[in-house]
Amino acid sequence: MNDRYDAGAAGYGADSYELVGYDEYGQPVYRQVQAQQTQQQSYDPYAQQQEQGYGYDPYATGGQQQPPAYDYGAGQQQPPAPYGYDPYASGAHQGGPEAYGVPHDPYAQAPAGVAEQTGRPTPHIPQQAGPAAGEQDTGREPADREYHTEQFAFVEEPDDNSEDVIDWLKFTENRTERREEARRRARSRIVALAVVLALVAAGGVGYLWYAGKLPGLSSDDSATGTATAAGAQKRDVIVVHLHDTKGDGTATALLVDNTTTKRGTTVLLPNSLALTSDEGTTTTLAKSVEDDGSDGTREALDAVLGTDIQGTWRLDTPYLQNLVDLVGTIDVDSNTDVPDPAAKRKGEAPLVNEGRDQTLSGKMAVAYATYRAPGEAQNAQLQRFGQVLQGVLRKMSSDPGAATTTIQTLAQILDPSLTDKDLGTFLARLSDLAKGGDYRTDLLPVRSDGTLSAQTGAGIVRNVLGGTAKSPDKDAAVSVSVQNATGVADNTEKARVVLLNGGFTFLEGGTAAARSTSKVVYADAAGKTDATEVAKTLGLPASSVAQGKISANADVAVVLGQDYKPSAG
Repeated sequence: MNDRYDAGAAGYGADSYELVGYDEYGQPVYRQVQAQQTQQQSYDPYAQQQEQGYGYDPYATGGQQQPPAYDYGAGQQQPPAPYGYDPYASGAHQGGPEAYGVPHDPYAQAPAGVAEQTGRPTPHIPQQAGPAAGEQDTGREPADREYHTEQFAFVEEPDDNSEDVIDWLKFTENRTERREEARRRARSRIVALAVVLALVAAGGVGYLWYAGKLPGLSSDDSATGTATAAGAQKRDVIVVHLHDTKGDGTATALLVDNTTTKRGTTVLLPNSLALTSDEGTTTTLAKSVEDDGSDGTREALDAVLGTDIQGTWRLDTPYLQNLVDLVGTIDVDSNTDVPDPAAKRKGEAPLVNEGRDQTLSGKMAVAYATYRAPGEAQNAQLQRFGQVLQGVLRKMSSDPGAATTTIQTLAQILDPSLTDKDLGTFLARLSDLAKGGDYRTDLLPVRSDGTLSAQTGAGIVRNVLGGTAKSPDKDAAVSVSVQNATGVADNTEKARVVLLNGGFTFLEGGTAAARSTSKVVYADAAGKTDATEVAKTLGLPASSVAQGKISANADVAVVLGQDYKPSAG
C-alpha cells in the first residue's frame, strides 16, 4: 500500500491525503493535506519532535505536537481540524474533532455539519469499515478495551528460537566433525601400528636368519647355501677330557663358542668314535686319549670332524670336585639314583637322588658325572658328564678376570696349548651364554663301527662345528680287534706288530680270562675271507674262524687263547 493517497484521482477533489497510522483493527488512518502548504511532507512515523500538521505520530518520543499557527488578524475563520485522526492519541494533546465541537468518530465518517462549515467535500477514507452492529460511538474510547503488544509489532523482531536452532546446527556439525576427526586419527594409529609390527617382524626374521636360528635353515636337510654360511662362522673350540682317577675310563666333550651367532654348545663325543692314530691305524677315541695323549687325540679329532680345536683341557675328577665347590653347588635334573661310592653296605641312601633340580656338591657332581649303571651304555654316562659341565658354566662367573682367578685357584697343570687366562676367558664367555639360555648340549651320534653318517655330518659336524665329517677309510685296511686271553700281557703287543706288518688295522680289545683255544670271528659272509686271512697271519688254525657277533668298530674280532704262539707269526 502506498504511503500517500491521491483523493483527486478517486474523484474527491484536488486535496490529497497521507497515512498517519493504523487503528486498533489494523486499518490505515489518513489525514488531509492542506492546499496552503507549499511543500508536502512525507509521513515519517518514527520522526522525533517534528511538526506534521494536525496529525499525531504515535511513535514520536518528543514533546506535544501542536497544530500549525494561523493568522486570525485578517478575519479568517479558524480552519477546522482535519477529518482524519489517530485513535491512539489523547484528545488533550491533539487537535481532534472534539476540540471543535465535532463528535468523535473513530471510523472517520465525517458529520454533515463539518462539511457545511468547511465548504469542502466530505473526505473519504478508503477501505475503512464502520462500527459493528450494535456498537454505539460515544466519542470516547471504551474503558474496558485492552490493547496487546502484538498490535504494535510493526517491525519484525528477532526470534530467540532461530538462535537456538542455529546453535544446535553448529553443535551437531561440530560433533560430526569431531567424530570424523577421531575416526581419521584412529585409522592413522592403526596404520602406524601395522607398520611398526611389520618392521619388528622383519627385524626379528632378519636377526634369526643372521643367527642361523630360522626353522628349516639349521636342520639336517639344510641347503648348501646355509651350510656355506655355517662354515663361514667364527668358532672357538676346546676339547675336555674327564679322567676318572678312581675308576677306569674317560669321557670327552667339545666346548664350542660360536662368536658369530652368540651361541654355545657342548658336543659329547662317544668313546667308540673311530679315529686314525699317529701310526696311521684305526683306533677309538678312548684308546687315543690313553695312548696318543692330548696332542695326538686333538689332531685325530680335527681330521675326523674337519674342525680346528684350539686347546685341550684335561680335567681329572679331583679337579672337577674342587671346581664345583669353588663356583658353589650346581643344579641338574638327575635321571637316576647314584649310590655313594664310600658306602660300606648295600641299601644305604643314594648320594644323588633322581629328580629335577637336584643340588650337587663337588663330591656329588663327580659321582654323578662318572656313574655308569651295570649294563648301561657309555653314552648314558657321557650325557651325565654333559649335564655337570653345563651346570658348572651356569655358576661360573661371566667376568673374564674372576673366571681366570677360579681356574688359577685349582692349581692345575694345564696342557701347553691352553693357558690359565685363555681358559678363564673362554669359560667366562660360555658362562654368559649359558646364563642367557643360549647354550645347549648335543650328543654326536656314530654308527656301530664308530664312523659318522652323512646325516651326522650335515647336522652337528657341519652346523655346530662348521666342519666336514671324514671317518677313516675302511677300504684302506681291515680293522682287527684283538683281545688277549693267553694270560701273557706281552702277547698283545706281539700280535699288533704282526697284524700291522700284514697290512691290517689293529684295534686293542683289552684282556679277558685265560682260555685254551683262540677264535677269529666275522660278522657276515662278506667278512669270511678277511677273517681267514687274519687267522693265517697270526698262525691260528682255520678251524678257529667262525661267524658271530663282533665289536661295533671292527671288521674282524680275535680272541687270543693259550694256543697262540707268537713265534709262529
